[in-house]
Amino acid sequence: MQELDVSDLDLTRFVRPGDSILWGQACGEPQSLVEALVAQRARLGGVSVFLGSGFSDTLQPEHADHIRFTGIGGVGTHRRLTKAGVLDVLPSHISRVEPCIRDGILPCDVVFVQISPPDEKGNYSLGLISDSLKTAVGKARVVVAEINAQVPQSQCAQPLTADEIDFCIHTDRAPVQVAAARITDLDRAISAHANGFIPDRATMQVGIGAVPEALMMELRDRKGLGIHSGMIGDSVVDLVECGALTNEHKGMDVGVTVTGALIGTRKLYDFAHRNPALRMHPISYTHDIRTLAKLPRFISINSAIEVDLTGQVNAESTGGSYIGAIGGQVDYVRAATVSEGGRSLIALPSTAQKGALSRIVAALSGPVTTARSDVDVIVTEHGAAELRGKTLSQRMRAMIAIADPAHRETLQEAAAQLLKNA
Repeated sequence: MQELDVSDLDLTRFVRPGDSILWGQACGEPQSLVEALVAQRARLGGVSVFLGSGFSDTLQPEHADHIRFTGIGGVGTHRRLTKAGVLDVLPSHISRVEPCIRDGILPCDVVFVQISPPDEKGNYSLGLISDSLKTAVGKARVVVAEINAQVPQSQCAQPLTADEIDFCIHTDRAPVQVAAARITDLDRAISAHANGFIPDRATMQVGIGAVPEALMMELRDRKGLGIHSGMIGDSVVDLVECGALTNEHKGMDVGVTVTGALIGTRKLYDFAHRNPALRMHPISYTHDIRTLAKLPRFISINSAIEVDLTGQVNAESTGGSYIGAIGGQVDYVRAATVSEGGRSLIALPSTAQKGALSRIVAALSGPVTTARSDVDVIVTEHGAAELRGKTLSQRMRAMIAIADPAHRETLQEAAAQLLKNA
């Protein structure tokens, strides 16, 4: 591993024209390395980058003059790239990204990683993102590490060693942080209906956002909860501190919160530092249906842009704009339905645009992210529609019942027409 001076970093030493570059997504972004890439992009001869979610302001649409962007969608600040039409979206389940890197379908010439300082054994923690990085490191021609003194030494199932790193820089800067979303009365109303589907001793997959944050607050009276999730936020710390989250009834990884990404603030990062009760795993473990199916009472909680009357879910785009992603939704929805006592919840407000637009619709305006054959429960502020085992007519009645009252008559007319043409 060769140390480089961050103040005099010349990426042309190891980045070749036409290279494909991948780096840690979300809060695991190696900011100094990415900033150097942006600043030197004209000298690199044209490169491609593959993006997951993003929460920094480093990348801007104008950087597409010398960088070709591909990625899983418009999650976080990468929405500006999809809105500008400069990010080519890969419509893939998260569980398939790691195999695509491993098999060379997604090329990976150079990998940037943000890691913690080494531990007593000389291992480097991936810190805030595990994801598909270890697989990418194994495929890359060059691995460049940003060793950030402020990155927590989270416990990793697959830490890095010095032998896997070609070049490194040392930094001491705050990692990307994502503050908890502001919770509204609407979010509380949605979470109140979802609350009843989560029993004591459940193991949960939960994303970030206002509704998940509100729901986590509702669960402080539970006993023996567990977490096995692609990502976690600050609310997990609160559940641990109040005694609701113990991970003692999972049947595997007992006593340990399992995740692949820490997306939060210093509160979460400090909690993760050298904490044996939290472990970072790659996608092949966090999203694997064979692993998830072994978890009893596995509860999956996801969101949507819109859901149609039969239960089809669009979590990706609306109005021609790609603002979301397939992500891990389908992986977790399917896993919850095969878990003993498991349930899958899709939670969303019933309307958009201050009530003018129903998010329960007769026909989706975008792609089908999750098929109606996989969907279990849809939740809005007006209630929960349990769709598993229901016929089309039963589903339509259930969905109309959780739509906003102002739109129900129109939806009833659409349902009648759909059933007539079925």
